[in-house]
Amino acid sequence: MSLIDPRAIIDPSAKLADDVVVGPWSIIGPDVEIGEGCVLGPNVIIKGPTRIGKHNKIYQFASLGEDTPDRKYKGEPTRLVIGDHNIIREGVTMHRGTIQDRDETTIGDHNLIMAYAHIGHDSVVGNHCILVNNVALAGHVHIGDWAILSGYTLVHQFCHIGAHAFAGMGAAIGKDVPAYVTVSGNPAEARSMNFEGLRRRGFSSEAMQALRRAYKIVYRQGFTIEEALVELEDVAAQFSEVAVFRDSILTSSRGITR
Repeated sequence: MSLIDPRAIIDPSAKLADDVVVGPWSIIGPDVEIGEGCVLGPNVIIKGPTRIGKHNKIYQFASLGEDTPDRKYKGEPTRLVIGDHNIIREGVTMHRGTIQDRDETTIGDHNLIMAYAHIGHDSVVGNHCILVNNVALAGHVHIGDWAILSGYTLVHQFCHIGAHAFAGMGAAIGKDVPAYVTVSGNPAEARSMNFEGLRRRGFSSEAMQALRRAYKIVYRQGFTIEEALVELEDVAAQFSEVAVFRDSILTSSRGITR
């Protein structure tokens, strides 16, 4: 029995692994590659150039690999690349990149992208991230590994969200969020660190204590960012987790959420 519903439309040039499941009324265009173990529900639309890895599950009405609405885009053959073991829920939209940035929108592995989330052009989503319903990433956004964005979070273009960061429901993020930091509000403000998430992921009590100290240096002791970075040097030398936090501040180009 065929794994592709006869009501689906598959371009002859698309490359699908032998065990890919495609539901009715789905449309897969040219220059699309889909790896083994993927399951596409009904009414999924995928436009190329798009590369999808292994064991992804894509639910109905998702639209992947469409042209970006960015006004500078002029039809160049940019890409969407999706890794392995992702769950992409109903109505998710992902646009391809632009030649003015990376040429590519990139999704890593083991992510949960929930209903009606949008991932804009040239964005990068790491591994093990959760984007809850109606999250919207503008173009050029970078999301670090294990980050969680709660429902209706909005992220301005060019913002970076650090690894293990957490955004509360409805957060409007216009600046970079350092690694581990929890933000909420409109505009988003730093509240604490995502210690519950870190506990669940096996961070040691010593590392979390060092991160508490690092957070206070940046957010509670009245230092400028430059002064705080100097104060963090000794702690970062002892704990790699603090080094990640410090580096995410040091490399910020938009300024950090405070």
